[in-house]
Amino acid sequence: MTQTNDLPPSLQSELLSVAHALADAARPIAMQYFRKGGQGVENKLEGDFDPVTVADREIEQAMRAILAERRPDDGIFGEEFGQTKGTTGLTWVLDPIDGTRAFISGLPTWGVLIAVGGQDGPQIGMIDQPFIAERFIGTPRGARWQRGHEDIALKVRACADLADATLFTTFPEVGTPAERLAFERVRDRVKLTRYGVDCYAYGLIGAGQADLVIEAGLNAYDVQGPIAVIQAAGGIVTDWQGGPAHNGGTALAAGDARTHAAALELLNA
Repeated sequence: MTQTNDLPPSLQSELLSVAHALADAARPIAMQYFRKGGQGVENKLEGDFDPVTVADREIEQAMRAILAERRPDDGIFGEEFGQTKGTTGLTWVLDPIDGTRAFISGLPTWGVLIAVGGQDGPQIGMIDQPFIAERFIGTPRGARWQRGHEDIALKVRACADLADATLFTTFPEVGTPAERLAFERVRDRVKLTRYGVDCYAYGLIGAGQADLVIEAGLNAYDVQGPIAVIQAAGGIVTDWQGGPAHNGGTALAAGDARTHAAALELLNA
């Protein structure tokens, strides 16, 4: 099995090029439906609301078509069409629209998530926001932010004390009742808490605009792209026990290891 830290620079460049092609293909499809009719919203969960749209499916189909042409031997794990095994040890992890609730509400906090790596986690990842035309990119060479002709390096910011931290999560009712109580222990110690920012929150940590994201109930496709961006920008992402988060479950993302340690202690108090 290919380990992500063993990929040669030439392969990293190829994978990055393919990731850009996937994000470029997703943008016009997303914009065809965002803030327009014909989204074809369906609910994937009985007794709850987990929406999927025509855009979700069309984007993933377009990305899979590109991978079939350019990386046919790699595996794929997509939110809408499941897993396809490969032979290279590399798997593309795709969330065609992360934050579908925001998408159908007209809020530009959703994004297209793309990652590629091996069993030990993502090597390259992207958070792409088509409406704002922002792209957050993480590679072993560092993190970048691109919009049009703008292209700048990303770096997390220092934050030594939770009392100075800005915290994001998607839902106030984080995870299970016990997980919500754990989250609230951190929430009660930070300077500012914001909700409903979806995957854009992780990009803001990479850009040095925020300090913590705490979430639960995640799948691998929800978090692998963001993990690559934050780690490349100098941050840290683990589960709530301090272990790997790339397979989903819980996630604690931080720009500063000191803030991460303090939040981790409170989550497990």
